[in-house]
Amino acid sequence: MTSKDIILQRVKDEDVRFIRLQFTDMLGRMRNMAIVVDKLEDALENRCVFDGSAIDGFANIEESDLFLHPDLSTFTIFPWRPHTGKVARLICDVCMPDGTPLEYNPRMVLEKVIKEAADMGYSLKINPKMEFFLFNTDEHGRPTTETGDCGSYFDIAPIDNGENIRRDICLTLEEMGYSIEASYHEMAKGQHEIVFKAGDALVTADRIITAKMVIKTIAKRNGMHATFMPKPFADQWGSGMHLNMWIESNGKNAFRYDPENKMFAPLTYRFIAGLLYYTREIACITNPTVNSYKRFIPGADAPCHISWSENNRSLLIRAVKMRSPETARVEYRSPDGTANPYLAIAAILKAGLAGIKDESILLPPSIGMNASVLSDGEREALGIQRMPVSLHEALNLAQSSELVSELLGDTLFEHYMKKKREEYDSYRRAISEWELDRYLVQY
Repeated sequence: MTSKDIILQRVKDEDVRFIRLQFTDMLGRMRNMAIVVDKLEDALENRCVFDGSAIDGFANIEESDLFLHPDLSTFTIFPWRPHTGKVARLICDVCMPDGTPLEYNPRMVLEKVIKEAADMGYSLKINPKMEFFLFNTDEHGRPTTETGDCGSYFDIAPIDNGENIRRDICLTLEEMGYSIEASYHEMAKGQHEIVFKAGDALVTADRIITAKMVIKTIAKRNGMHATFMPKPFADQWGSGMHLNMWIESNGKNAFRYDPENKMFAPLTYRFIAGLLYYTREIACITNPTVNSYKRFIPGADAPCHISWSENNRSLLIRAVKMRSPETARVEYRSPDGTANPYLAIAAILKAGLAGIKDESILLPPSIGMNASVLSDGEREALGIQRMPVSLHEALNLAQSSELVSELLGDTLFEHYMKKKREEYDSYRRAISEWELDRYLVQY
């Protein structure tokens, strides 16, 4: 049987009545077209069309008809739906009427960089760690900033009142075919983390976007609100999306650690060099919101400076030896859950590949301490730059970046920068409680 036949048979056997054809817009929000099961064969033949002009960054009104091409490997049935009349989903690529892939579809951007890596003989594997907050809702179901939770790192119930929801989330994801390595309470009150088993770059991006939907859905069914907002509390730790990565070549880990020489494979250092060099330029993609930059504060367990180490967890990048030489990897700690995972992973892989290809990109020395405790002069001597302090700064850095321009292409680059500058301008015009508290009476 073909993959199409298997899907059609499973839909029949399990009484699936609705199919969600899902895709992701420029900003990382999941969109979908729901079709009845009678239209599934049309969908599997790439005949489902939608108006792309209504989706951020997708098309002009003159070229609004776009087609959804399902990736058959992403078929899954939602476990939380009724046992009769079930709902399934397929993640789709977005294409032009002639079948040409839409070059500024975020999933296609990642697929393009994956091909670039494959042409060099490499594939990226990623083990993501997703942090999020659980908040109570009010009598109208609207989110509050109350957690009802006093837990901290690795606490258990009853101090950790999100334990049961995390369990339901993990069981649901596993029922959908995802493997979970761990879940636990994080440092801040109401903060939680789920660690996924490693997978290919595209599979991981699909998992992240799906997991965000599942986490929010299960939280809502339990009367809670889940958010990936990086910094909801000024005095608490923020939420990131740490990515543990390695490059495979000929089916083997090219970041292998040599315990005899106490060195990683040379490719590891080249990849790290590229990431360090381009981190500031890709920050508006890996950290795309105004709130993202509230997380980069000294003492808040987030990287404020661009540095690396083989043993220091406080830095932006850590080369990790793991249990055996074959499981060595690189941890990248700046991204957060507001990022479009397709664009973020594409930018990270693009930066790493640039480091591999361009030997003029030098790797700065590894440091064994928190870079925030060093003086400005000491950081300058070590070649340590700081992370951007605002979305405005990050956008200006990306605006002149050849890597970001090449990554996104002219159309998506223009749309993305325009949308994000509008977002920052809206923030700049807003008057905060901090300003009112500080200036209203004082002046």
